[in-house]
Amino acid sequence: MPGIDECLLEAMRLPGARGAALVDWTSGLALGTVGESPGGDHETTAAEAAELARLAAEHGAFASAEDLDGERPPVEDLIVSNRDSYHLLRFVDTSFDSSVFLHLWLTRTEGNLALARIRLGEMAERLVLG
Repeated sequence: MPGIDECLLEAMRLPGARGAALVDWTSGLALGTVGESPGGDHETTAAEAAELARLAAEHGAFASAEDLDGERPPVEDLIVSNRDSYHLLRFVDTSFDSSVFLHLWLTRTEGNLALARIRLGEMAERLVLG
């Protein structure tokens, strides 16, 4: 079972990957980073991505009825696309408070969003924190 560094390096092997991070969405802190950051600063990017993740995780607008139990975020992942890239935020279920997510930044020309979403989900399931 991979730890943070191994998981992020695996994410960087995906086609079109530019950068990856594991972020705590309650504090906005990056627990690990690799590659480039969209704004040039991993900590700023982590804090900004955490705001978006927190909005999705703390509000039930996108939740199904069975996900409103409060034990885990009501969404699996978020996809943000812009003119030249994709940002994929995948929530990670943990034994404590499930307040972390993987953030993968992909180029639009080389990246495969469907493949990245599947692989990031697999990575999130195998990730060992602690």
